[in-house]
Amino acid sequence: MAINQVNKEIPQEYAEKYQVYAGELAHINAYQEASRKIEPIRPRASKMVKDLREAIEKTGLQDGMTISFHHHFREGDFVMNRVMQEIADMGFRNISIAPSSIANVHAPLIDHIKNGVVTNITSSGLRDKVGAAISEGILENPVVIRSHGGRARAIATGDLHIDVAFLGAPSSDAYGNVNGTVGKATCGSLGYAMVDAKYADKVVIITDTLMPFPNTPISIPQTDVDYVVEIDAIGDPQGIAKGATRFTKNPKELLIAEYAAKIITNSPYYKNGFSFQTGTGGASLAVSRFIREAMIKDDIKAGFALGGITNAMVELAEEGLVEKIIDVQDFDHASALSLAKNANHYEIDANMYASPLSKGSVINQLDIAILSALEIDTDYNVNVITGSDGVIRGASGGHSDTSMACQMSMIIAPLVRGRIPTVVDTVNTVVTPGTSVDVVVTELGVAINPNRQDLIEHFKKIDVPQFSIEELKEKAYSIVGEPMPIQYGDKVVALIEYRDGSIIDVVKNV
Repeated sequence: MAINQVNKEIPQEYAEKYQVYAGELAHINAYQEASRKIEPIRPRASKMVKDLREAIEKTGLQDGMTISFHHHFREGDFVMNRVMQEIADMGFRNISIAPSSIANVHAPLIDHIKNGVVTNITSSGLRDKVGAAISEGILENPVVIRSHGGRARAIATGDLHIDVAFLGAPSSDAYGNVNGTVGKATCGSLGYAMVDAKYADKVVIITDTLMPFPNTPISIPQTDVDYVVEIDAIGDPQGIAKGATRFTKNPKELLIAEYAAKIITNSPYYKNGFSFQTGTGGASLAVSRFIREAMIKDDIKAGFALGGITNAMVELAEEGLVEKIIDVQDFDHASALSLAKNANHYEIDANMYASPLSKGSVINQLDIAILSALEIDTDYNVNVITGSDGVIRGASGGHSDTSMACQMSMIIAPLVRGRIPTVVDTVNTVVTPGTSVDVVVTELGVAINPNRQDLIEHFKKIDVPQFSIEELKEKAYSIVGEPMPIQYGDKVVALIEYRDGSIIDVVKNV
């Protein structure tokens, strides 16, 4: 057993295979970029195939290979389930899947695991029934959870080799020029799919809107595409925003947002040209509204807004309060429309967004990141993957990426949820190390990481209640009591990779 730098025990077999977390920059070194096998397309050859089965056959898929999908359709995705059912019907077994994330709609994966079709999974997150099934130990091998930047890193280095990428495309021409802003199921940016298309040996584009050549603008180019198949429907656009974006009237969330906005607008980073990234929850969206009021009053404009984009960001840009939007994923239809029409709304891939091994991720230029949490502990470590019962029910996303790279990372969360404390002695699962977290914001007030004495000094006179993280924990425990320890089994069901590929924690079965 190895003990890593956040004091988590990592079983020796995984410590030897992956290395253990030893600090934010411990494993950031030069590397040789991965290569892929390319079969040239000859003049007048067609990339169109008649159906999914023919596409799968032409890729040369074999038992034991790794396939990937993207999650830009979120809860509206039809592609993964349809492809996996076809693969199962064709008799394939021992397939590894590497989707950029897994949603509630992908519950049919459970049967494919039980039937031996799927034996390995790597993803940013697992939700609902799939997460619960994995937590019960349904999969023989542990799932590997990677951040968005960590996944891009793994693909670029060859740590994650994709044999076939099956990529849903809102529109494509017959030669494989793809975008997400035209079609029946527009999702906007295809930032996560773009990395798969660049590095996979074979790329199959699955679309329900076939356009004349050339289909522009081009997000995924024809030079990365082997086959194109047209089906009746790739997804439900309404599912993209499902559960992601909501405006809040909750007094607790509004108070959290008000405190967060005061921290931002009184910070040393709040000046013309500052940059920020917010989340999609009620409190995060409310922060955007509070910041808007301050920016108008103070005559300050942001240089860029980053990340998963919502209509709240689009409105700031349309008002001239944000000069540019840098977009790796869209969370609602308004954002997809903005990407199509606004010349200052840019689409980027996950490598440019957050990979720690690129020649410069955009997050390295980020001033402020507003992030959520399921739990925060007294060392400022953050859990966004397992619930209070130890069950996997969340996603790593870009949490550890942005919090490490930005100038000031802010975790916003209620002090308690129901009868469950959010600020605790020790989080169930470390996803983001406390060294990456600067400020914790709750409805009672804020706690500033002692590592940031500059911020503690700067915020001495701010009109926001301030506590130590230990005091916030004690207040949480005084309301709901100290949580009982979770009874885990002995089987490791998930490995939590830090963004550099080292193991920062493991999740055991419950």
